[in-house]
Amino acid sequence: MFGEAIAGIARDSHTESAPYTPSEFRIKWTTLDWEADEAFKLRRAVFCIEQGIFVGDDRDEIDRHAQQLVAVSCVAGMPEQVVGTVRIHRDHDDVWFGSRLAVHAAFRRHGKIGATLIRLAVSSAHAQGCDTFLAHVQSQNVPLFRAMHWDVLAEETLLGRPHHLMQAQLDWYAPCVTPYGGFVTRTPAASPKREADSEAGSQAASASARSAA
Repeated sequence: MFGEAIAGIARDSHTESAPYTPSEFRIKWTTLDWEADEAFKLRRAVFCIEQGIFVGDDRDEIDRHAQQLVAVSCVAGMPEQVVGTVRIHRDHDDVWFGSRLAVHAAFRRHGKIGATLIRLAVSSAHAQGCDTFLAHVQSQNVPLFRAMHWDVLAEETLLGRPHHLMQAQLDWYAPCVTPYGGFVTRTPAASPKREADSEAGSQAASASARSAA
């Protein structure tokens, strides 16, 4: 499954709202033990607790030879937290698959993290000789993948959920030969005034809604 958890609300301690709003995220191949540990914790929080697809743990035989990717939030240029993950693996010959794409619920509003994980997943596999990159995508995420130049090959049901088998158009994904450095994506940091204005606006909207009710 690819594109499983890039929208929605999680329900456990690993996916509660973050106490800060970092504006820089590095998307890279995993290099450190703590990155891998946090990636697996995030996967369990999303696929076992939030979505209830697996019981206890989502790891399988593919993890023995898959390459894990992570999105790491940075504060003042220093790595802080794993907020997204995906894995890729060579299935046979030059056919690769992506799976277990997950983004921390508190960071899904940024919009770029899941897309950049997908971009590095395909681009780094392309650099490894991949000539076909496939994924089983949950149906609600198909529009995102279409926008990122993926084609639907078939509709299917996996683990009781509707999916689409999709293929990336590799011409849109230049090979990335530096996956351990990966990509950096940034989002505008909200100023204290904007945050205060936003909070005031939310309170006003809430009061208006209560009045209407």
